[in-house]
Amino acid sequence: MKPRSINCGLDVSLTVLGGKWKPLILFHLSGKVLRFSELRRSVVGISEKVLINELKELERDGIILRTDYSENPPKVDYRITEFGSTLAAALVPLCEWGDRNRSIVKDAPG
Repeated sequence: MKPRSINCGLDVSLTVLGGKWKPLILFHLSGKVLRFSELRRSVVGISEKVLINELKELERDGIILRTDYSENPPKVDYRITEFGSTLAAALVPLCEWGDRNRSIVKDAPG
């Protein structure tokens, strides 16, 4: 597969955010530190496998920080990095747009 050329900042953003789950994960982590099970309950509809994969990608991209406390039973939590906070802040206007236009968009939740 030929590498995709990036033409604008939106391409960069969507490369990091890709799909529907990562923005929702960031929303739920905003200002919070959550354990895996808390995230899974918060992000309604996501499977455990997909959540694990999305968290790994967000960590790889420096958007979130995973802390493993090396305890038994295992304790791991997730938080947004300072870099990730800048991305979460960029999503706020998009969230506001969705709230304003929820009734117009067919099949929108809520």
